[in-house]
Amino acid sequence: MDEYSASRTWRFHRAYGLAKDISNRSRKGDQMTRRILLMFAVVFFVAGTAAAQLRDIYTIREIEVEETAGSVIQAQQEAFASARVKGAYRLFERLTLPEDRSGKLSSGAVSAALANRLAVAVDVEEEERGGGKYVGKLAVVYNPTNVREFLDERSIPYIDQLAPKSVVFPVRSSANAVAWNSAWPNSSRGRLAPFETSRGTSATSSSAWQEMQGDVMAANARRAIKAELLGDAGSYRVRLISVTAAGETDLGTTGSSATLEAAAENAADLLDTVWKRSAIIRSGERTPVEATVLFTSLPEWNSLRSALARSPLVFGFEIIGLSRQGAVVRFAYAGERDKFISGLRERGVTADADDLGWVMTSAVTRAPS
Repeated sequence: MDEYSASRTWRFHRAYGLAKDISNRSRKGDQMTRRILLMFAVVFFVAGTAAAQLRDIYTIREIEVEETAGSVIQAQQEAFASARVKGAYRLFERLTLPEDRSGKLSSGAVSAALANRLAVAVDVEEEERGGGKYVGKLAVVYNPTNVREFLDERSIPYIDQLAPKSVVFPVRSSANAVAWNSAWPNSSRGRLAPFETSRGTSATSSSAWQEMQGDVMAANARRAIKAELLGDAGSYRVRLISVTAAGETDLGTTGSSATLEAAAENAADLLDTVWKRSAIIRSGERTPVEATVLFTSLPEWNSLRSALARSPLVFGFEIIGLSRQGAVVRFAYAGERDKFISGLRERGVTADADDLGWVMTSAVTRAPS
């Protein structure tokens, strides 16, 4: 700023000086400011997304009710109470495994009073009323804190974290591929193993990661799921194979289904069950780990860090060293090592462990071109 300008009023001096200071800032400083603002935007977006996902998990939809009473109002109240109870049982089935509920959650364990305490809202999806009768479909939203307390008090292990998002590729060898693809919804809703459905019909049971990764990346997903239809009409089965850059994992085969739609529903149920079996923690034992994480770019590091920090088997994740191409992290994992490594593979992380320590890299980076 020249001397003449410096002699002007304080307000003008400060405004001019501030403007000049801003105009003279380096491009690097501007980039840092943008990065900080972007970081805060991402934090708020992720927090909002996580809250929406949790609400979706704790919402049970399409609960069918039919009640008759002395008045429509009374019938509606009884229908709402019935929906809360029915929805609670369905929620417990969503979050837990049958063997963990056995002997701890009988058919009469949830009273109307308890269901009312667990629920926070009832939404009407469809309804017909009149003549003292109420018929409809309702959605009930439950309180995560109260539900967790209920399960903890009964020592029923559960999981209310989402599996890595998938893109499902419905495949079959016959000419009925279009019908099989159409039997799947565009995306899942209220499931622990979320997915979108690829509407292309070029994928086959032998398709590899390179052929499917475009759809997976476009959906911001972590893995592909080949849903191979087996059998014939009236006795359909579905074989599920998880595909990442690290390789393929056979997730199992469903039981028989009479229709294509039922086969798709059973396959989605199996995805949820596989996730629960891999993520539910039954032991308090923790194995401490200090690992080196190698990466080639900032987005790759963010992806690796997110995969580790969001794993339900990881506790106390912290970064103790960071450079441009690698990081040293510390955490503890629950359960068996092979199960933990398999879970990371499903998230696109390759982990090598030996006497010298753990090294983790992106499966995409290591995948052959």
